[in-house]
Amino acid sequence: MEDKGDESDTDRDPKIDPEFIGCLLQPPTAHNDPNYVGIRRLLLSRKNQIQTRKEWRCNGKGYVAYRNFMRRPRNWESLVAPSLTSTPGHSGRWASFSIPQSIVFETGSRTSSRDLRSLNNSFGHRSSFSSSTGDADRQARLAEPAYSFVGMHSIFDNCKASVTILKFGHMSSDLLAFGASDGSLTICLVSESPSALQQLRGHSKSITDFDFSSNNQYIASSSMDKTVRVWEISKGHCIRVIYGTSSQLCIRFNPVNNNLLLVGNANREISVINFSTGRVINKALFGNEITAMDNAHTGQLTFAGDTQGCIYTVSVNTHKGSIFRSHQNRSSRSRSPITTIEYRTFSLVVRGPVLLVSAQDGTLCFFSVALEVQGYLTLLCSLKLAPRVHSIRASFCPLLSLEKGEFVVSGSEDSNVYFYDLTKPKHACVNKLQGHGSPVIGVAWNHGENLLASSDSDGTVIVWKRAKTS
Repeated sequence: MEDKGDESDTDRDPKIDPEFIGCLLQPPTAHNDPNYVGIRRLLLSRKNQIQTRKEWRCNGKGYVAYRNFMRRPRNWESLVAPSLTSTPGHSGRWASFSIPQSIVFETGSRTSSRDLRSLNNSFGHRSSFSSSTGDADRQARLAEPAYSFVGMHSIFDNCKASVTILKFGHMSSDLLAFGASDGSLTICLVSESPSALQQLRGHSKSITDFDFSSNNQYIASSSMDKTVRVWEISKGHCIRVIYGTSSQLCIRFNPVNNNLLLVGNANREISVINFSTGRVINKALFGNEITAMDNAHTGQLTFAGDTQGCIYTVSVNTHKGSIFRSHQNRSSRSRSPITTIEYRTFSLVVRGPVLLVSAQDGTLCFFSVALEVQGYLTLLCSLKLAPRVHSIRASFCPLLSLEKGEFVVSGSEDSNVYFYDLTKPKHACVNKLQGHGSPVIGVAWNHGENLLASSDSDGTVIVWKRAKTS
């Protein structure tokens, strides 16, 4: 009896199991991926280790689902739970850049229409994550678990005017600020106990834009009242007012030299302001009012958009503060004011820097950026949404998936927050967040990319908490 017991233990030990070793030593076939072939043979040789098919929740879904179960992480149950309550298109994917390749999963199944409805109903009307079309199967195929949310992290409703813009602090996951049409600028913390730190008042008209300094000690804001104001966050004081001759429409700190402030205005200019003295040290003239701006990470290029849909590449001398126009691009297919310009240093689609451009007529454009040619732009794809009454903004979504595509998030006139894949114009919408009661104008991710803030025309700011994916 002891011999039989020893023999049974020997069979279960993969180190000396002849069948196990035989599978590993078999030569690769014509399949292009030898790792795939080896894993397949290994799994097929050890099918008897699965006690019940119900255990892995993919009954009848084939080999891919079976392999996903075998390669699941140890805390698989805890990883699945958050997404099942909020993701209509849960596909069994937990892949991200931070997860080792050994536990990257593949799609094994789709969610049925009945499951989709039950998930939406269980999530609640204030923070439901629902399909944008009636085709649940298509929604399940396109939905990205990385953009599923477990609910609302916090709500700020102290502002009585439309919140026109909101941003998280530089490299910050906790510091949030939002500007309103009544000229107020609110500073908040969105930690475990969300609270409003400061309400900065001084602008007499709507705030059009603001930017944090690199150390998050200061905020520079622009307004329709023709002024630029510099605020010290800790004290809540305005330390400098810079007067202009026209509405100041957009503003950015230079990322390399924070002593340089670039401001676009309604006088068709981009002005370079010395942060320390408040003096204008350089100007560049353009064809129309400059409505949106963003900087490349090098600080040597600035991208600007105007009221006629033109996009300019501007070269900046980070030492002297001199600027000049390098390129002008009209391939955005829009003659409408640009509401958002956002630069990203890397895209999986382009394998290089890219630019997102949003216009008030509902056009979303995606450009590749050639840094070696002074920021020359090449239009890769565009998406046409419904025209907007408000100046609705958009933003890139986090790079959290190995799935090819370029995902963006945008507000809308119908009070929803939408997620789009710009590379699939026919089926661009992958999901939406419901919770606002009026048009959603601003959207912004925090640095940790686990929180998404959105603002609406009634003054409500909602911070959504993304479901964990790793």
